[in-house]
Amino acid sequence: MELNVFFEDPFWIGMFYVRDGKDIYVEKIVFGSEPKDGDIYKFILYNYYTLSFRAQYHERLKNKPKNPKRMQRIIKKQSLNLSVGTKSMQALKKQYEQNKQIKKFNQGKLEKNRRDYLFRLKQEKRKAKKRGH
Repeated sequence: MELNVFFEDPFWIGMFYVRDGKDIYVEKIVFGSEPKDGDIYKFILYNYYTLSFRAQYHERLKNKPKNPKRMQRIIKKQSLNLSVGTKSMQALKKQYEQNKQIKKFNQGKLEKNRRDYLFRLKQEKRKAKKRGH
């Protein structure tokens, strides 16, 4: 048995997968608000046997086990890509990131101008020293 919980706007969905040889049976459950680990555990304990696994599809078995480090990287990438929040919050975050990039670019320009100014000032001091005045 395998359970995947994911957010499908506007509800949290749970997909149960049960393998029977080469066949896979699937059941979809709508949780509503974000379920905690305890809620999922209670659901499995009390409601698992009432589920009716209707959908089925045939799968080719893969004998080759997956690299655990690669699996960790994939899981980490998937968890970082999840964006939860309202559209307005996502828009604000996007705007914040754009402003951050613009500010970083402008700060780099200012720093370069300051370094160039200090370099020219040092060069002029050296020339004045060489002249001996």
